[in-house]
Amino acid sequence: MTKKSPPNKTAKTECLEQFKVDAGEQLTTNQGVVVDNTDNSLKVGNRGPSLREDFHFQEKLSHFDRERIPERVVHARGAGAHGYFQVYEPLTEYSKAEFLQNPSIQTPVFARFSTVAGSRGSGDSVRDVRGFAVKFYTQEGNYDLVGNNIPVFFIQDAIKFPDIVHSIKPEPDNEIPQASTAHPSFWDFISLVPESTHMIMWLLSDRTLPRSFSRMQGFGVHTYRLVNAEGKSRFVKFHWKPLLGVHSLVFDEAQKLAGKDPDFQRRDLWESIEKGNYPEFELGIQIIEEEDEHKFDFDILDSTKLIPEELVPVRAIGKMVLNRNPDNFFAETEQVAFQPSNVVPGIDFSDDPLLQGRLFSYHDTQLHRLGSPNFAHLPINRPICPFHNNQQDGRMQMEVKTSRVNYSPNALGGGQPAPSEIEGYVHYPERVEGHKIRERSQSFGEHFSQATLFWNSLSAVEKKHLVEAAYFELGKVEDQAVREKMVDRLNHVDQGLAKQVAMGIGVAAPAQPITQNHGQSSPALSQNAFAVKTAKGRKVAILAAEGVEAEQVTAIKQALAEAGAEGLIVSTFLGTIKSATGETLKVDQTFLTSASVMFDGVYVAGGTQSIATLKENGDAIHFINEAFRHCKAIAATGEGVELLKKSSITGVTLSERSLQDDQGVISAKTPSSLSAVADSFVEAIAQHRFWNRTIQQKVPA
Repeated sequence: MTKKSPPNKTAKTECLEQFKVDAGEQLTTNQGVVVDNTDNSLKVGNRGPSLREDFHFQEKLSHFDRERIPERVVHARGAGAHGYFQVYEPLTEYSKAEFLQNPSIQTPVFARFSTVAGSRGSGDSVRDVRGFAVKFYTQEGNYDLVGNNIPVFFIQDAIKFPDIVHSIKPEPDNEIPQASTAHPSFWDFISLVPESTHMIMWLLSDRTLPRSFSRMQGFGVHTYRLVNAEGKSRFVKFHWKPLLGVHSLVFDEAQKLAGKDPDFQRRDLWESIEKGNYPEFELGIQIIEEEDEHKFDFDILDSTKLIPEELVPVRAIGKMVLNRNPDNFFAETEQVAFQPSNVVPGIDFSDDPLLQGRLFSYHDTQLHRLGSPNFAHLPINRPICPFHNNQQDGRMQMEVKTSRVNYSPNALGGGQPAPSEIEGYVHYPERVEGHKIRERSQSFGEHFSQATLFWNSLSAVEKKHLVEAAYFELGKVEDQAVREKMVDRLNHVDQGLAKQVAMGIGVAAPAQPITQNHGQSSPALSQNAFAVKTAKGRKVAILAAEGVEAEQVTAIKQALAEAGAEGLIVSTFLGTIKSATGETLKVDQTFLTSASVMFDGVYVAGGTQSIATLKENGDAIHFINEAFRHCKAIAATGEGVELLKKSSITGVTLSERSLQDDQGVISAKTPSSLSAVADSFVEAIAQHRFWNRTIQQKVPA
């Protein structure tokens, strides 16, 4: 079979273009009949009965009544983007997959990021695991790498998947709560399933509150196989690492964002791409030789375990760039069908029982959601390479088959399409044998050492946030026995952790540890290991009113733009404001439509009249207090320093010129310091947070 030319970054775009409908000047029915009026149904007189023969009304309403399809059971709320993947160097040694061979080829991709528990209408910023799924449109077929932003999972065997999801979802009697694990049924399940302990440590951590999709890691979760042209197999774990670093919201921000902007993360993804700030991720692999499968003190087929990078380093093999937003959310982001079973030659499966269950479940789900086995014909799911088979008929059949045969083997069709022994996918010939039993391997039996490893690896701030998350989650559980069981479970991880959690949820602290902390840690498990210091993609609120000093606003905006960040003027009303010297400045947001939680930093420009107005504005004061409490960079120049003094922030230097304050608050009253303030402010924003603000909890926000 002759293959098409090598894929490039426009190949999928060209494929989708075939299915686009041009916007014409005249409104027509789906049959192409021009419509003369779409505001009034056909009636007998202007007050008489409507007529059955109104085919336009019938078509319009019947289509509307059928526009919804079943949402995903999990990962219902998501956002996606097109882009490309480019391998750094040929991986011939490990895999025969074509898209992993040529560094000059850009393989088209579509990535979808999602929350797990909530419905399509829930908020982006809830505490939840995030899905991280990528469809590679390769010349050998579509390959789907379907993972999460956490490297492990709740359960070891897919037969428990309905149970864990049922426990996470709203409770069946009252459909409460939405998009939250902070309820009794979830923690009742977790308290009875020891294998979930490692996962809930990640769930309670900052990892489930990502600042944006472009600042979170992704993991394939399972152990897969790579197979080279000689048939040699190796085990592999997949990792996505964002080039902007890994950063999170604080929980108070996440809760407020759910009200201020429930679409915060999907909006950030869309706007970043529109502005040319393309999200970039490196794909990394951990390779395990087959002969090393059993050398670890855990089973690499256990999805509740990870392979510490200290034991097997992650090797970066390529980069994904997301550079184009979807043209239509439903047609692409909602209808895209990811399946772990979508693999290409050179990539194969392991015997991970959770993975094996997903290989069935995802395909079964797509049949239900999209309503037909022909869902692969949808533009977003179509491969860019030729595809030929004898499958015909069924709903959504979009191919006009011209062959008289729909079976194999055949002679009437010339024996075509025929299997290829040369290019065909061949499953790795793993030797397996054993009795049919319902039983777990003993190597899956240890559940706490990696949970302890994760706890030991966190920074002091990350540990504090995890404990506070446990206060909130378990504080929503009315059943005392469930809370006690969870403290007992955490006592298997670390006694100090169990004591802290017990204190916050009204449970007696354990007197003795059940398991001694082994003292081991893995620095790569802390977000600090990926805290890239860059201002790129950050948003800064510039507080201003009539009479602001335009020179100061311009200088800060320019410094931010040069660093790849953006400064937006926030004031009392939309429209424009006049500066002290008469310039007209556009207001981007108001105190009512925005909040400090939507920004990465705050700058207060000088101007006597402007500051006098803002001093009397409680929202402006709250804006500063809140940003300080969330440990963000704050700067002020000229009279703007007086607004900081009017706020409740304390314990920081607000002098004539304070440019290196370790609390992340930068101030300068003299105009000659403006350039230095701008440079220091940009540097402070790149730090992301100033966790050493030990007194921020005393600030009312």
